[in-house]
Amino acid sequence: MARIIFIGAGSVEFTKNVLSDILTFPELGDSTLVLHDIDPERLATAAAMAEWMVAALGLGAKVEAHLDRRAAVDGADYVINEIAVGGHAATRVDFEIPRRYGLRQTIADTLGIGGIFRALRTIPVMVGLGNDLAELAPDALLLNYTNPMAMIPRAVYQGTPFKRVVGLCHSVRDTQARLASLVGVPEDEVSFVTAGANHQAFVLRFEHRGQDLYPALDDVIARDPGLRRTVRVEMYRRFGYFPTESSEHGSEYLPWFLHHDDQVAHFRIPVDIYLRWSEENLDTYEETKRRLAAGEGVEIEPAMELASEVIHSIETGTRRVVHGNVRNDGLISNLPPDACVEVPCLVDRSGMRPTRIGDLPPQLAALNQTFLNVGDLTVRAALEGRRDHVYHAAMLDPNAAATLTLQQIHDLVDEMIAAHGDLLPEGVR
Repeated sequence: MARIIFIGAGSVEFTKNVLSDILTFPELGDSTLVLHDIDPERLATAAAMAEWMVAALGLGAKVEAHLDRRAAVDGADYVINEIAVGGHAATRVDFEIPRRYGLRQTIADTLGIGGIFRALRTIPVMVGLGNDLAELAPDALLLNYTNPMAMIPRAVYQGTPFKRVVGLCHSVRDTQARLASLVGVPEDEVSFVTAGANHQAFVLRFEHRGQDLYPALDDVIARDPGLRRTVRVEMYRRFGYFPTESSEHGSEYLPWFLHHDDQVAHFRIPVDIYLRWSEENLDTYEETKRRLAAGEGVEIEPAMELASEVIHSIETGTRRVVHGNVRNDGLISNLPPDACVEVPCLVDRSGMRPTRIGDLPPQLAALNQTFLNVGDLTVRAALEGRRDHVYHAAMLDPNAAATLTLQQIHDLVDEMIAAHGDLLPEGVR
């Protein structure tokens, strides 16, 4: 049966969700579940949780736990990456230092100063993982959940011999469900085509039985003042296609919102919200650890996680369409070939096969290119050890450029590099 590896398994809530899916697919119930984390306590908690779930379901799945990554990935069929390099402490740095410069962020993990530095912390680890997989499990499929999604898979396929990497994100699926609900049409009856950069993809086709549903969406928006006070609806109105990312997240990839007090208020943008979520995650971990120690176990409830659906489709031949983040190679013809783009992928026993989209509407391609420029320079900074490219990436970031002077950006980058220290690539620090 499948050998499924969890890298960063100490993120127990996410691990629980994927395990709940895998263990409730009858065809996957005898899999070998291999947990890896660099934190011994968190790894022990994840292992206790996995063993409890297997026992509670009466399955034959085998659980392994490894502090050593190479031992974990040796012979892997699937590797699910969910690491957060530096943890909560690094996240606080990503918010607190930029805030002192007057730079607002909401999630800070995809673009902007926070996204740049999360990538710089993560890429060295991912390069190590990619090299390990090329040697120890060359036929494995690496399923990445860690943000920034447009940068992390790219760093693997560009910086290592290992190319079998796909990024997975819920934003497209959640957006499609939301749009179907808004216009009152069952989602399984709606025809969607959605593509672009991760967290900045757009719904290119939105139809029911050949009829365009965008006019119906316009009617819903016209009747709902609350919808009009969201960033994603404002972006739809201005660019002509509905974006996949949530309003709080999407606001920080753009120059028009966070720098302006009236826009933050009007669009109800929750500044610093990820810090609160991160603190809540710490509480969730402690509660899970307590429950396991008390013998209470955890809730086992399928969550329809994308990684588990991909694995199930490949193992069983069940056909699904999953949006994946892959090397462009002409899939979106007016974006760079080496960029990482998000497109529909057909998944079955033969693997994941991305769909060629062709040209995006020019205004969307231009917006994506602005987004991808920051990622390109950040990946280059990490892989080539180029500190100057960190400055370049930050200067080209739309939110930072709208808020700070060039000298302020330079000083902010220096302070961030000093604060993150040894977590960053050697040539950058």
